[in-house]
Amino acid sequence: MDEFRGKVISNDDLVQFRQQLARYEDHQLETFYKYFREDLLYIIESLDTQSILRELNFRNLISPERYQSIKKQCGASAFAEMLVEDIYESGRDAVLGLWESLFVLQNDHPHPNLLGALDEISQQDHDLAHFISLDKNGHDLPKDLKDCQSQHKRNLWEKTEYLKEHVAPGLNSEHQKFNISSRYLDLIVVSSHQLRARSENEVIATGGIHEHYLQRAQSNLERISPNRLFRWCHRKRCVPQAVLVSGVPGVGKTTLMQKFVYDWANGNLYQRFAFVFFFKFRDLNNKEELSLAQMIVDEYPYLHSQLDTIFKHPTQLLFIFDGLDESKSQTNFQPNNCCANPYSQQAVSVIVSSLANQTLLTGCSVLITSRPSNLATTETRCFHRISEIMGFFPKQREEYFQKFFRNPEVAESVFNYVRENGILYTFCYIPSYCWIICTVLSTCSDQNQNRPQTVTQLFVMFVANVLANHSHDVDGEMLRSIARLAEDGVMNHNLAFDDEALRSFGVDTHSRFLSSFMVECDQGPRSFLHLTIQEFMAALLHYLDYSPDRLQDSLLKAKSYEDGRGEIFLRFVCGLSHINTRARLKAHVGDLSTPASKDVIRFLQSAVTQVWNPERPDADKRKILNIFACLTESQNKGLVSSSLGSNGRFEFSEFHLAPLDCTVLAFILESCRETELLNLGACFIQTEGLGRIAPALHTVIDLSLATNNLRDEDVEFIYSMLTHPQCRIKKL
Repeated sequence: MDEFRGKVISNDDLVQFRQQLARYEDHQLETFYKYFREDLLYIIESLDTQSILRELNFRNLISPERYQSIKKQCGASAFAEMLVEDIYESGRDAVLGLWESLFVLQNDHPHPNLLGALDEISQQDHDLAHFISLDKNGHDLPKDLKDCQSQHKRNLWEKTEYLKEHVAPGLNSEHQKFNISSRYLDLIVVSSHQLRARSENEVIATGGIHEHYLQRAQSNLERISPNRLFRWCHRKRCVPQAVLVSGVPGVGKTTLMQKFVYDWANGNLYQRFAFVFFFKFRDLNNKEELSLAQMIVDEYPYLHSQLDTIFKHPTQLLFIFDGLDESKSQTNFQPNNCCANPYSQQAVSVIVSSLANQTLLTGCSVLITSRPSNLATTETRCFHRISEIMGFFPKQREEYFQKFFRNPEVAESVFNYVRENGILYTFCYIPSYCWIICTVLSTCSDQNQNRPQTVTQLFVMFVANVLANHSHDVDGEMLRSIARLAEDGVMNHNLAFDDEALRSFGVDTHSRFLSSFMVECDQGPRSFLHLTIQEFMAALLHYLDYSPDRLQDSLLKAKSYEDGRGEIFLRFVCGLSHINTRARLKAHVGDLSTPASKDVIRFLQSAVTQVWNPERPDADKRKILNIFACLTESQNKGLVSSSLGSNGRFEFSEFHLAPLDCTVLAFILESCRETELLNLGACFIQTEGLGRIAPALHTVIDLSLATNNLRDEDVEFIYSMLTHPQCRIKKL
């Protein structure tokens, strides 16, 4: 947390801050209260309760016992809500006292959101009231420009008003539309100023650190709500003009941008921007060289006559570009390849880079989204704020299930099932995964089918539902064509496909069946509903259309990717090797390839031999866990036992084990039946992870859980394994 520590606050600093606050009139303090209310709630929730109550009590503002009781009975959120509301109702002196208390607390509790709010007040001072007013009321515009703005807002409002949601195959033939305000759930967006190369699949990696972020949320995680993206940045000491938001596939980047634009068009967000221009990179891929002016007019032709006037006030403009990772050309944000004329013909990448670097329309604001894997080698110094969408935390996950299922009892039952399944629950931080899981489990409850245990089984059932709903529209060749397209895209890192590409693989672009797997973008190209559906179909190809050479080549290619992009594909290929998993598709596609399954099992046996050696403590633990995850997807306990043997020794000390890793290790331990040694010392295992691995720990003879900061409530897991009827633990 050192990166957030500022200077030590002295008494003179406090006096100066108090004098600054005293200059504000009551109506200004009320404006600040409303402006910072969301920040105050999050800050008070995150700070040490005793410290904030002690400071407020020192200033004779509250009775600590009352609020301690509220937190104990109602939780941290209700406590923060009540405290902030009571302070506001108590009048000017109480509001000033709260700010003074927070100012003092930054010495011992330098939470980044606290430092950011205090810094915003201190640095902007008189300008802050002006900024707040501008964000609420906007600029005074000439009548003709005001009319043009109204038309533009109406157009964007109509485009973003509804959130389209694909429906469960077999339940409805039409996509459902919901008002975005009623369906949208807050996504957790955090500061992420360091973009580094990842040696692990980005979906798996983010899911793995989710619990870690959840713990950090109460200490030093800077949360960035949409209305703070263009507010004062404490780290950069400025109001950001270029903002970068990253997030894994399906986590909600496009939905967040849609809600952002909808709120602006509705007058509820950032009215300081007189005009917002929203573009998607995938729609710009068919553009050759063009000017910024032409780019705007192509998307918003009614702005043509006012464009010269609009360009005269660049500080009032915001450009949003969604999906940098879907761009055909590499965008180089280096300042040496930029343009300055909005009417000059340039490549799209040059225009975007020029806007971000402030050489084109200097003073304008830019918001860009991308997958993290695309940014590890990208120059990002021109961005004043870099954030990452973490998706849903537990509260939002449960809310999603409640909104998907109309029956509260069904929603609770399904959510409890998923929460108890470590593999499925890990991926629920991604909204698209929540949709797929709810889609599949809704048909399970209707048809009384066996519920999925693995991610492979989840997607097998998803495809089975699609095939059952389109039994008259599809033949085996169509499915194989889609699978070939998917596999080619996975191996060549291609996520968007035009009609020519589809036809080259024999895909009927007019088939209704195709819409169950792919979605058509506004201006042409198609993509799979989710990258993971594409990865599953790529894996399924090798069981639908077996070719030993192609299978071997794909396995080796996927395994060779250092950035982990082939990891989920490998897990699906291994998951489909189990006969019971494949059997769920038999009624729709017949028997899937048994020779493919045998080849995959041999591949797994070889891979285990290559990465796992109990005599080598320096072995790559991440590679070992990746292979163990493939074994877990295969659900083949006999293969695990024969590959690893009995009385194994597993050394993972000082390696960060995510809850998903713990679920995987539990399956490995259960399959081996007896393990001589398991060292999990200093593995950062927390309550959720321990709960997942605990049911299998009784099979270990020599077990180490030292230095994991376990809590009092974790003792029940220790007790359950020590009292297990078949407990083999001799050393703990």
